Amino acid sequence: MIALIPAHNEQERIGAAIEGLWRQARRPDLVVVVADNCTDATAEIAVRHGAQVFPTEGNTHKKAGALNQAIEWVLPSLDDCDLLLVQDADTILAPVFVETAIATFGDKVGAVGGVFYGEEGGGLLGLLQRMEFHRYAWEIGRSGGKAQVLTGTGTVFRARVLREVRAARLAGRIGGGTGYYSLASLTEDDEITKAIKTLRYRTMSPAGCAVTTEIMTTLPKLWHQRLRWQRGALENLRDYGFTRVTARYFLQQFMLGFGALSFLIYLAFMSLTLTLYGWTGLSLFWTAIGLIFVIEKVVSVRRAGPRAVFTALLMVPEMLYDLFQHAVYFASLWGLVRRSEEKWVAT
Repeated sequence: MIALIPAHNEQERIGAAIEGLWRQARRPDLVVVVADNCTDATAEIAVRHGAQVFPTEGNTHKKAGALNQAIEWVLPSLDDCDLLLVQDADTILAPVFVETAIATFGDKVGAVGGVFYGEEGGGLLGLLQRMEFHRYAWEIGRSGGKAQVLTGTGTVFRARVLREVRAARLAGRIGGGTGYYSLASLTEDDEITKAIKTLRYRTMSPAGCAVTTEIMTTLPKLWHQRLRWQRGALENLRDYGFTRVTARYFLQQFMLGFGALSFLIYLAFMSLTLTLYGWTGLSLFWTAIGLIFVIEKVVSVRRAGPRAVFTALLMVPEMLYDLFQHAVYFASLWGLVRRSEEKWVAT
């Protein structure tokens, strides 16, 4: 197995990411840091930690372009059954990540992605993100480890599948250019998931493939990150159209929009009722519904620790966080309708 770590000016984190790979129960045969237009000491630090450095040449397509160059360089040395790990530079893999991923591969599994958790810190905003990530991991576990998105924090691909993805792009079966990763998508990880599923492979995220990744410490950074994720997901669906693969994703986006709109209508209705009539007392029915909602919120974050459980019980912080997420959704949808260009912003 060869591990690729795309990195742009990651001197503060690249050492920890590489050491996380060397601590694997099943260590990669080679770790390559893809130094993309770096102006800091990323390359030098990578070498000191035992990695090989692959500098990109003339790349203007961010992470996807850097990975396409590196994969083009490394893939000829791999047989079809060999594995390639792609990992973000701000991420540390659990020691059994590689071992678990290898055990998960079968004839129909084309790629195995990580289950990401947030690093410590960031105050209340960081805690809310960690709670969100724990809920996502909980949902993946309930689905039997099926990956909705092959996260860039850590994903293992079969070499054969990457070759087939590029061949499908060249043949016009899927879009995104002529490389392995799409250059037309804001969220290349979401797009390559759909590409692999379109080729009728399964994508998995078993619990053992846990990773710890960076969280956004300010609202502006979180806004830009989530806007990129959401807008990219919507654009990928637009580009792929309604297929057997994307039907589930279309339904998820519809339910996300429906839930956001319903929540706003509920808040507006309650505010108007309180303004016109004041407090009218508790309804037994709606109180029971509310309790079920709170229980689900608490149970889904219980492994995140006591602070997460307490915050879930308070409800208000997460309601405000949900409103933030809803604003991101509607801003993304409005940008898609207007066909405005969404620029990549470093986070």
